[in-house]
Amino acid sequence: MRSRIVLALVMMFGLAVPVQAAPSDDPRQVISGFYDVLLSVMKDADKLGYQGRYQKLDPTLRQVFDLPQMTRIAIGPFWKSIGPDEQKRLVEAFSRYTISTYADRFDGFSGEKFQVGDKKPSDAGGVIVETKLIQSNGEPIALNYLMRQEPGGSWQVIDVFLSGMVSELATRRSEFASVLRKGSAADVINLLESKTRSN
Repeated sequence: MRSRIVLALVMMFGLAVPVQAAPSDDPRQVISGFYDVLLSVMKDADKLGYQGRYQKLDPTLRQVFDLPQMTRIAIGPFWKSIGPDEQKRLVEAFSRYTISTYADRFDGFSGEKFQVGDKKPSDAGGVIVETKLIQSNGEPIALNYLMRQEPGGSWQVIDVFLSGMVSELATRRSEFASVLRKGSAADVINLLESKTRSN
């Protein structure tokens, strides 16, 4: 179970029903609500099954994480050379892959806990919200969220750092860049769709 949760967190992103009805001035509240939903989905994982978990993960993932912005960051400088139709397809493929990864990996509960800590200014703009996943054996895993405030006032995640410093989007950018140097945006879409089907 531990390895599956760690993999899911490395693969990154969010969960179930909308976390909150109104924008919060404190990004830590967004992450706290996200974790409440995550634990709920984990506890009901067997009853929900894969499809039920996917359906519950979809709306909150799209609310808590800025998936379009994350897609643009993951694609990197190649983004400007991609047409608008393929950009939309990339965002949707990236979003579906993210949701499917969580639906596949968060498939049980064995006493894990989440702790939300401090928020700190980020050199990249926005804030870093520091958190920990406390595993059932008591061992902590540091998970830091880079968050930015949208014009409407809501805070959204735009990157996750495993062990406090390993950027999820930097990992994705390296993977996608190797595909784009040899191929096209369609090849990245096909890669994401293949990964989604394998979950």
